[in-house]
Amino acid sequence: MNFGDIARKRLSFLAILVAALTVFAVPQGTFAAAPAADAQAAVTAGQPAPAASAAEPAAADAAPAAEAYTPLGPEWIKGQPTPAGIDFQKQYSPTGRYAYGMHTYLLVPVMTAVSLLVLGLLLWVIVRYNRRRNPVPSKTSHNTFIEIVWTVIPVLILVVIAVPSITLLSRQFKSPPEDALTVKVTGYQWYWGYSYPDNGGFEVISNMLPDEEAVRRGEPAQLAADNRMVVPVGVPIRIQTTGADVIHSFAVPSLWFKLDAVPGRINEKVMLIEEPGIYYGQCSELCGARHGYMPIAVEAVPMERFQAWIRSQGGTPKGEAEPAAAAPAEPAAPAAEAAADTGA
Repeated sequence: MNFGDIARKRLSFLAILVAALTVFAVPQGTFAAAPAADAQAAVTAGQPAPAASAAEPAAADAAPAAEAYTPLGPEWIKGQPTPAGIDFQKQYSPTGRYAYGMHTYLLVPVMTAVSLLVLGLLLWVIVRYNRRRNPVPSKTSHNTFIEIVWTVIPVLILVVIAVPSITLLSRQFKSPPEDALTVKVTGYQWYWGYSYPDNGGFEVISNMLPDEEAVRRGEPAQLAADNRMVVPVGVPIRIQTTGADVIHSFAVPSLWFKLDAVPGRINEKVMLIEEPGIYYGQCSELCGARHGYMPIAVEAVPMERFQAWIRSQGGTPKGEAEPAAAAPAEPAAPAAEAAADTGA
């Protein structure tokens, strides 16, 4: 006698068996659903919901992260021109600080010393060797010592300048590391586009704000933009530039960064920002009638805030797995066969 015959003749036994299995299964489902039910009941009653389990805070914290991002306010502006300024803008990148130090503590003193030396020699010659004091001009020539001095000293000065200059050139055009975040900058007539290929490939279009709107927001007129290029602080960033129509130039003075955007080619350079803040720049290549009205606004934020911004744009933070597609349902054939066997 097969199982089907037993099931048909002894339905009461089967009902008892099903009831027993239900008794064992219900507590597990009840325990699993209890926190959600208790939380719902507490909310309905106006009481605070119970604390979530240890595994839930990570997911609970990740969700508000995308909503937590807000653009930096004007109090974070750091890189902008100084009215009536005669010096470079304060630098916020390692290369910029090195270049500023070289300019301030090497080039300026050398230029000042050479200029004063030449001026002193010129005045001394004018006073000492004029026609009134020397009616009969001297015919002395080929002073070996003087010729050696005025040859060796300039060579030494050039060597002193050349070593840090070559170092600076090397730092400015050093290749980005493989794990650097990539931002593709496209120059248009007359606005900028910022693409994030490592974070989903979306593009942010940046236009200059009207003067009235910029002033209302507390930002400098003709430098503020409706959408900034948001990047993380303290990590190397691979900036790739290209032009969609004519040659543009992506330049941010306070970051010591300038790179041409040429149609039909990709230029690449590394950028690293040391402090959170807002840094302004402008197109530095004559690109048409509105060349002076395509500013650059870079917003540097901590990595967590940058990832929140990426999520707010619909992208995926680099290294974070994209949501997996739902797995296809298992074919129903085995279940049908089991039912057929049971019915038999």
